[in-house]
Amino acid sequence: MTQDTLSNVAAVLESRKSADADSSYVAKLYHKGTDAILKKIGEEATEVVMAAKDGEPDKIVYEVADLWFHTMVLLAQQNLHPDAVLDELQRRFGTSGLVEKASRTQN
Repeated sequence: MTQDTLSNVAAVLESRKSADADSSYVAKLYHKGTDAILKKIGEEATEVVMAAKDGEPDKIVYEVADLWFHTMVLLAQQNLHPDAVLDELQRRFGTSGLVEKASRTQN
């Protein structure tokens, strides 16, 4: 998924925020609220784990795509753009994971 793809998906998700709940799956999720979105993220994360345990690459990719999508729904619902996540990943790039984690526990 390129940054353009993320931005394109983010634009569609943003447009669904003002749509009628019966007009799309995402509009319905927004209408149901944060708890429904979080529940879907939890379900998708579990499906990623199960796919990884099965060791089927195509299934893993499919489930991770679902997880990313529903996480992007949450970002949009919270008025955040995927670029904020990409910026955070860029900030961490080149930093040891152990150092980065230690900096979080000190804050």
